Amino acid sequence: MTLNEAQQSLCQRAGAEFSPLPAGTRVAVARNLRSGDMPIYGVRYVTQPGGVGWFFWAGEGELSTDVDFFQALHVEHLEEWCPLVLPYLALPPGWRFLTDGEVDDVWFDQATLDRPIS
Repeated sequence: MTLNEAQQSLCQRAGAEFSPLPAGTRVAVARNLRSGDMPIYGVRYVTQPGGVGWFFWAGEGELSTDVDFFQALHVEHLEEWCPLVLPYLALPPGWRFLTDGEVDDVWFDQATLDRPIS
């Protein structure tokens, strides 16, 4: 199955519109995403021009409020940083996921649309 097919399948299973990211889109990743910590979380906000829509982090702890907790990178670098998130990338803004690589949970969260990221 290709990545595009996997993304389409996941969106269909979740009942979400297929909303792939354009090449060169920036995402925000927590530095702990490469550590192997599980589970992995992701949330997609409405993207402002030149902004970041997807945020990814790992681990059981609280989400840090440190200014440097997330770093921006282009979506193409996720294959190196954390290929496990790739099938989720076509979920539209307002969607979240949680996965450990074997089990996942995908859900819509209206609050993410009510709090746009600038």
